[in-house]
Amino acid sequence: MPIDLTTTYLGLKLRNPLVPSASPLSQSLDGIRRLEDAGAPAVVMYSLFEEQIRLESEQLDHYLEYFNEAFAEALTWYPTMRDYHMGAEVYLEAVRQAKEAVQIPIIGSLNGVSTGGWIDCARGIQQAGADALELNVYYIATDPRLDSSRVEGMIVDAVRAVKQSVSIPVSVKLSPYFSGMAHLAHRLAEAGADGLVLFNRFYQPDLDLDGLRVVPNLVLSTSEELRLPLRWVGTLYGRVPVDLAITTGVHTYRDVLKGLMAGARVTMMASELLQRGPGRIAEIEREMAEWMEQHEYDSVAQLQGSMSQERVEDPAAFERANYLRVLQSWCPDPAGQLFRATLT
Repeated sequence: MPIDLTTTYLGLKLRNPLVPSASPLSQSLDGIRRLEDAGAPAVVMYSLFEEQIRLESEQLDHYLEYFNEAFAEALTWYPTMRDYHMGAEVYLEAVRQAKEAVQIPIIGSLNGVSTGGWIDCARGIQQAGADALELNVYYIATDPRLDSSRVEGMIVDAVRAVKQSVSIPVSVKLSPYFSGMAHLAHRLAEAGADGLVLFNRFYQPDLDLDGLRVVPNLVLSTSEELRLPLRWVGTLYGRVPVDLAITTGVHTYRDVLKGLMAGARVTMMASELLQRGPGRIAEIEREMAEWMEQHEYDSVAQLQGSMSQERVEDPAAFERANYLRVLQSWCPDPAGQLFRATLT
C-alpha cells in the first residue's frame, strides 16, 4: 500500500507538504512551472511589498497635482496606471498568468504591516485567481515610543481588515520577536486568520567599513534554524484553531518530518531550492516516503502533531525545563579543556 503524503492547508488539498515559500523562484512563469514539474503541491508567489504600493500612490498623486492647474485640453496628459511601472498591477498580472499556466494552487503574498493599500491589493489578488493569501508581517518597531501592545494591535487590525475584504483563506507569516507569541497567535485566530507561518527571517544589515555605509547582507538559512519554529509550532498545535506552517531551516526530509510531527500542516522552503534547484522537492518527497515506510507510518496525517507539546511524554521540554536540562548536559572533560555532552 503506497504511503499517503497528502495534506490539507488553508482548505487546499495538497499532494505533499513541501510548499515552496515566497522567493525569486516564483518571479517567472518558467520558475513556477519548474516547481510544479518537480512536485510542488502549491506555490507561494513572490511578495508584493507595502513600499511598492505606497510608491505607486505617491507617484500617481504627484502626476495628478502636477497637471492640476493646466488648461482643459491638458486632461489628455494625465498619466494612466500603465504609463509607469506599477508594482501592484504587475503583480496581479503575474498571479493571473500563474493561475493559467499551472494546475497547482497559487498563494499570493503581501509584505508589510499596515492596512494601507493591503485591502485593495488583497481584493485584487483574489480577483486575479489566487487560491489563498499570505500576509507576510515584516515590521521592525524602532520607535521607542511604540509599545508592544500597539505593534501587535496594528498586525491584528490589518489581518481583520483583510479578512473582512476577501473570501479566500488568509495566513499570517510572523517573525519570532514577540513577547507573547501564544497570545498574539490566539488574537490573530480571533481576527479571522486561517493559518500561521512560523517564522519570517529578518535579514540583518552589515556595515561597510571602507565605504562607511550600511549594506544589505543576504545569508540563507540552515537546518540549525529549524529549532525555533519547531518549538513554537509544537507549542501552538492544538491550542490555536489555525493551520500551522513551518518555515526557516527546512532543508532535508528529516527537517520536514520534524515539522510535521511538531504539528505543521505543511513545511515551506526557499533557501534549499535556491541553492540546489526545484528538483530537490522530488528528492525530499522520495526520502520522506522511504523513512515513513521503514518506520511503519501510513500517512502524513498520522505524523502531524504526534510530537507536539500536548502529546509528548514530557511537555515541559518545550518550555524552560529544556533550557535547564541543556545547560546541565555539559561538563568539562578530565583535562579540563574541552566539553562533552552527558545526555544522549
